Amino acid sequence: MLTKKMQDALNEQVKIEAQSSQVYLAMAAWAEIQPGFDNITGFFYRHSDEERMHMLKLIHFINDRGGFARIPSLEQPQLTFPSINHAFKELLKHEVFVSESINKLVDIALSEKDYATHNFLQWYVAEQIEEESLARTINDKLELIGDDKGGLYLFERDILQISVEGDAEQA
Repeated sequence: MLTKKMQDALNEQVKIEAQSSQVYLAMAAWAEIQPGFDNITGFFYRHSDEERMHMLKLIHFINDRGGFARIPSLEQPQLTFPSINHAFKELLKHEVFVSESINKLVDIALSEKDYATHNFLQWYVAEQIEEESLARTINDKLELIGDDKGGLYLFERDILQISVEGDAEQA
C-alpha cells in the first residue's frame, strides 16, 4: 500500500513523464517541417512514445499498489526551436530534470521505507542514466559538427544508428 506522500510524488512523476512525451512530440512536429530531417523527426517521435510508456508504467504501478493514479493536465510545450542543435540541447536539459525528479522519488521511497516502490524505481534510475548518456552523445556530436551542413547531413543519417544502439542498450 502506498502512503499518501508516495502516491502524490508518483502522480507528480506521471505528470512529468506525460509532459516529457508532449515536449518530444512538439520537437518532432517542429522537426517534421524542417527540410531534410526525416530521421531526426522519427527520433523525436519515438522518444515521445517512449515517455508515454514510462507514464503508463507509473500509472499501472500506482493502481496496482492500491493507490489512485491521476491523469494530469499538461502545459503547452515549446513549439519551435532556433535550430536542431538547440532542440537537442533542450532534450538533454529535460532529461537531467527528469533524472533529478526520479532521484527525489527514490529518496521519498527510502524515507517512507517503501522498498517495493524503491525496487520499482530502480528501472527508472537505470533508464535515466541511459537517456542522459544518449542525449550527451548526441549533443557532443552536434558540437563537433557546429554549423557544417555536410556534417549535419551525416548526423541526420547517423541518428538512426545512434538511436538503434541506444535502444539495444536499453533492452
